[in-house]
Amino acid sequence: MRQYELRWAALPPPIGRRPVLLLSRTPSFQYLTKVMVAEVTTTFRNIPQEVRLGRREGLERPSVANFDNVHVVAKAWLGARIGALPHAREVEVKRALGYALAWQELMALE
Repeated sequence: MRQYELRWAALPPPIGRRPVLLLSRTPSFQYLTKVMVAEVTTTFRNIPQEVRLGRREGLERPSVANFDNVHVVAKAWLGARIGALPHAREVEVKRALGYALAWQELMALE
């Protein structure tokens, strides 16, 4: 498991099975039993708290990682790898998280 990978996750009801974007730093997956993820959804709100995803990242349909829906989940809930966000797009995650948390210094990232 690596930071910025997309994986299937079995989240508790009412969320259920869905893709998630892994946010925890890569080394932490070796020793943590819980990790941070952002939900991936096909519902677009066109807000700065979203990062667009699609076939390039391994998803079948256009989707977004929604940073208003960040969770700490049991690593055991994570399933098969779907794909990953390219390194060049990682700044989009930081900016979206900045908007979700109202952290001005991250909101201005380009």
